[in-house]
Amino acid sequence: MAKAKAKRVSIRIDMTPMVDVAFLLLTFFMLTTQFRPPEEVTVELPSSHSAFKVPESDVIIISVSKEGAIYMGLDSQILRARLFGEENQYRAGIQVEPKDLTTLLIQARIANPKLRTVIKGDKEAPYGPLEDVMNILQQVKITRFNLVTDLETT
Repeated sequence: MAKAKAKRVSIRIDMTPMVDVAFLLLTFFMLTTQFRPPEEVTVELPSSHSAFKVPESDVIIISVSKEGAIYMGLDSQILRARLFGEENQYRAGIQVEPKDLTTLLIQARIANPKLRTVIKGDKEAPYGPLEDVMNILQQVKITRFNLVTDLETT
């Protein structure tokens, strides 16, 4: 007698759960990513030969616009809300007066002693406000800061 062959059963894998997981992961990463808010002032940086990289976290950014206005920004939303109020929590930089900059810098350094200072000055900005900012930094004992420039490629 001949043996009867068992019929082959094909295996079928349901891909629906994998697609669900992929979309859940995509949604999770989209919702948890922090996007950098747009800057309050556009600063055209001067060029230099320095290739030193600016820190990306725990940073105070002091920007001086072409008109000489001073803006202060922080990378932490929580610290921004504490210093400038809840309504300014999502703004990248807030315009400050030189007389207020001293107290804001002291409060920021008390809240986070690891903060590093970065100065971004427009290449056409008057020197007076930049000098004022550097004098204020000396008054509050911030002796180490970075001046941001564009890398000159020749």
